[in-house]
Amino acid sequence: MSTATTTETKDLAPVRAESLAALLVTGERPPRPSALSASLTFGWRAILKIKHVPEQLFDVTAFPIMMVLMYTYLFGGALAGSPKEYIQFLLPGILVMSVVMITMYTGVSVNTDIEKGVFDRFRSLPIWRPSVMVGYLLGDALRYTIASVVMLTVGMILGYRPDGGVAGVLAGIALLVVFSFAFSWIWTMFGLMLRTEKSVMGVSMMVIFPLTFLSNVFVDPKTMPGWLQAFVNNSPVTHVASAVRGLMAGDWPAEEVAWSLGWAGLFVAVFGPITMRLYNRK
Repeated sequence: MSTATTTETKDLAPVRAESLAALLVTGERPPRPSALSASLTFGWRAILKIKHVPEQLFDVTAFPIMMVLMYTYLFGGALAGSPKEYIQFLLPGILVMSVVMITMYTGVSVNTDIEKGVFDRFRSLPIWRPSVMVGYLLGDALRYTIASVVMLTVGMILGYRPDGGVAGVLAGIALLVVFSFAFSWIWTMFGLMLRTEKSVMGVSMMVIFPLTFLSNVFVDPKTMPGWLQAFVNNSPVTHVASAVRGLMAGDWPAEEVAWSLGWAGLFVAVFGPITMRLYNRK
């Protein structure tokens, strides 16, 4: 057995460096992927992660249902006389609150991939650098849409009727997804900055809870003290909730829509460059 193996090895011709190079190096290098192509590829990667770990959809299915049911029946009778009356005011606001709270998981996913060493491979690829971050956010945009559809379905069952019809509902969801996409840049920054995913979740909750509860999601700010109204009326969550509520009601709150898009642009302009600087130095 060993004699035959030795004979076969001696009969093999030596591999020359020129022939090896001809096999490894092609005559023409493949084209570099565009920014859009790379971003969509990483967005598809985020969707595939949901496919292989469907438990990730718990926060966009069970959590929104729980929020709608809990706040409708806890506060409906006390604030509006009945849950059916209250849900007309509550649902657009609680929709904004739930989706905004879900955005923090973007930072958790980024931090998890850093700990696993996946980012080292991404940084070595000849791609548009921000495409990795944009891909995360594009994948999460699907999660935001799923959460919105789930909450609207539950709200319709409980008696919510949007006077704006299909067009108003779609416009409200589109505005919310755009705002959430921009808002998620904050959590990508924290995901790169902090060491563990527990730290990312802790800091995220400290930021999200004041922004969402100190808003017009549950009640009209006119019932609040004057000093608190000054904060609530200028909160980005308040502007988004008012815009979504108006669009679904059949109105066109141009001022609130403009404020929401302005906040979204500000988040991207401020936290986008900071995130990419941290990513390049990580």
